Amino acid sequence: MSHADKRQRLCRKACVGLAAAGLLALPAASALAHAPQPAPQATLSAEPSPSGGFPALDDATAAKLDRAVQDVLKKTGVPGVIVGISAPGKGEYTRAFGVADKATRQPMAADFYSRIGSETKTFTVTALLQLAQQGKVGLDDPIGKYVDGVPNGDKVTLRELAGMRSGLLSYTATQSFYKALTTDPTRRYTPQELLDYAFKAPKPVIFAPNAQFNYSNTNLILLGLVVEKESGQPLSAYIRDHILRPAGMSRTSFPDDASFPTPHAHGYTQQTATGKTEDATDWNPSWGWAAGAMISDLPDLRIWAKTLATGVFPDGTRMVSPEMQKQRLDTPPTSIPGAGYGLGIFDVQGWIGHNGSLPGYQSLTMYLPGQQATMVVLLNTDIPYGPQQEEPSTVFGQALTRVLTPDHVYNLPAAAQKDMTPPPTP
Repeated sequence: MSHADKRQRLCRKACVGLAAAGLLALPAASALAHAPQPAPQATLSAEPSPSGGFPALDDATAAKLDRAVQDVLKKTGVPGVIVGISAPGKGEYTRAFGVADKATRQPMAADFYSRIGSETKTFTVTALLQLAQQGKVGLDDPIGKYVDGVPNGDKVTLRELAGMRSGLLSYTATQSFYKALTTDPTRRYTPQELLDYAFKAPKPVIFAPNAQFNYSNTNLILLGLVVEKESGQPLSAYIRDHILRPAGMSRTSFPDDASFPTPHAHGYTQQTATGKTEDATDWNPSWGWAAGAMISDLPDLRIWAKTLATGVFPDGTRMVSPEMQKQRLDTPPTSIPGAGYGLGIFDVQGWIGHNGSLPGYQSLTMYLPGQQATMVVLLNTDIPYGPQQEEPSTVFGQALTRVLTPDHVYNLPAAAQKDMTPPPTP
């Protein structure tokens, strides 16, 4: 594999996770038309609705899901995966498959913690929306009002940053960042150091604001700085106090270092200087920060799937106002059929939420509003699958939804996750 190919892989997946997923991977999708914006997909309702059309999670359905997961494990070579599915009145399906440690063959377990990569973006943008409804920031304010030194900072808005339409180069797409990360994956980065990789590149602006969709982790680093400045708290503390605690998500954290609560699986990656598989369990996720450094587990992500999609905490209080939630869920479509991206959230064939990916781990947390169905997938590798270099979390999501919701099959093509930025100058 050439050095350029390895770099492109990292930027597609370590980009916590692609996106996130990449570095944070995710639907880095194709271009959208410039103004006017395409008509948004139907805004998803926060109101309860019956889970009609969703199968009972009985023994027969569980057997089908077991086979689907085992087939994906076999063909992708993923070491281990945790799957959780639930819907009101339909029961729950919780399983762990494969191994958590390839050396000892320790089995995967459903109570393991996992790094969740780009799902962190959903928390950072939620924090931004809370500050916006308090009048502390304006979504249509230019980022230059809050952070100095941003290319096009007088034009790019907070809304365009949250919606991946800023036109700012992702720092994870630069050769200089790739070299730094693969040289020392235990290094701790500051937010400004991450921004410098993008802003000091030969072409830090790759298109005019709102001209296209392009998944950029730079956007979230900037939004994290806005949250800190306007809230007066470190980002991790703000998310803990105003999102995690009210949601009852006691097993979700935003570490400021490489700490990783136990129990957890070992994570395996090929986002390395040599392209060989390495154990990335203890790599420092600070390079993902507001875009991808968080940790969670299956029960907490089940809570988050619905909370994120509805804007309502489990106790019935509002996480964000109905108007702010409506803005978040207006997801202009990309050129990928059935896929749209709103404010730190995406919609793929009706499933809304986010995926995550960083070296060693991938995750998928989705909610189908019409059925109130939740799907969580956690796996301990980010190594792409097949000639199309598909995200393994996408392969699992597709297999599961073919069984559960054949009219809403989660299918985010690999092409949607490729970084659109030009390759950096060698």
